[in-house]
Amino acid sequence: MAPLPNAELVQNSLQLYRYLLRCCKRLPEERIRQHYRHAVRQSFKVHADEDDPERIQQIIKRAIEDADWVMNK
Repeated sequence: MAPLPNAELVQNSLQLYRYLLRCCKRLPEERIRQHYRHAVRQSFKVHADEDDPERIQQIIKRAIEDADWVMNK
């Protein structure tokens, strides 16, 4: 399953959050979708206080790579 198009356009945390939730909608089983939606929400709570722009970009890049891996699994 290919990732959603325009992943390269994700520039901030809100765009990333929306992108990842859209990816979750494309997963095949409901329990898998629920698991990854929960993981996305928890991850955003953990990183909510991050204020270093460079670190935020690293997190965005890694999250998109991880989503790509999950979608191709």
